[in-house]
Amino acid sequence: MSIIAPITHHFGPYNPYCRSNFDALHALVQDDLVGVNNTIVSKMQSPIELIPQIAGHIITSGGKRLRPMLTLASAGLVGYEGNRHIDLAACVEFIHTATLLHDDVVDKSNLRRGQDTANSVWGNQASVLVGDFLFSRAFQIMVADGSLKVLKILSDASAVIAEGEVHQIITKNDIETAEDVYFQIIENKTAVLFAAAARIGAIIAERPESEERALEAFGRNLGVAFQLTDDVLDYSDEQLVCGDDFRDGKITLPVILAYAAGNDEERAFWRRTIGDLRQNEDDLIHAQTLMLQHGTLSKTLKKARDYANAAHRNLNLFAPTAHRIAMNEVIDFCIDRAY
Repeated sequence: MSIIAPITHHFGPYNPYCRSNFDALHALVQDDLVGVNNTIVSKMQSPIELIPQIAGHIITSGGKRLRPMLTLASAGLVGYEGNRHIDLAACVEFIHTATLLHDDVVDKSNLRRGQDTANSVWGNQASVLVGDFLFSRAFQIMVADGSLKVLKILSDASAVIAEGEVHQIITKNDIETAEDVYFQIIENKTAVLFAAAARIGAIIAERPESEERALEAFGRNLGVAFQLTDDVLDYSDEQLVCGDDFRDGKITLPVILAYAAGNDEERAFWRRTIGDLRQNEDDLIHAQTLMLQHGTLSKTLKKARDYANAAHRNLNLFAPTAHRIAMNEVIDFCIDRAY
């Protein structure tokens, strides 16, 4: 019960992580989310008690469940009337959760969403293996669904996510990383699961290829906009945890733009703090100052808005139903987090 109760709280109608332009979609899919919740609780169980303990720790840690909600929303948008979207939405959440467990180990993170990470509590080995368990559960759900097309899309997405993670490791601390390389990383690491999650609804409803592709493009553009906004938030004083990317030496668009716009002295600062990870107590404040001086955060948000606008256009193919209106509002939610 200690695991089931918190999950129900996050999936229920009083989700505290909703904002006004997130509420409409949550209200539309909340009944389906109960089914997703039941699937998650059921599929994360194991006679090895540590597995549901670690899985429950991260699954109940306060995420917005945006990716599985995209699967539910896209199914509703195209008028799907079955129940396959329930298990597949849970599958999407398992894939996402597995990547978070692995990410925290790779990044040596101690906090996620203001709470202790699984690896900081139970160690790296257990966290990696439970991540593997959740990936395995996701593939079991795909196989049980019976669609080779769904299996291919989600398995391809899982492989691309891993490629994005490895690519990010290669570029970590590389202050000379090109902007196009960065965008390739976030499209692989983040946007591909958004795209797959959104496309699934059209597939199981057997909608035309044009609708599949429109939802896939919507998800991809939304995912890039979401990640760009996250990159900005890491340098915001209003965040609960600010500066994690900076302290880890992660290459994000605000850093790339600040380095490109900087003079020799400023570039030396970025090489020392990001490239060599030799950081002093006041370096984060100085980094924020340089970003403000060169407008790199506002430029990054502009790019995020460009992708968000593209996501809005992708939805124009569909009738202006309550689902489409709510999905448009979620696009705005992803950007408005930075304001």
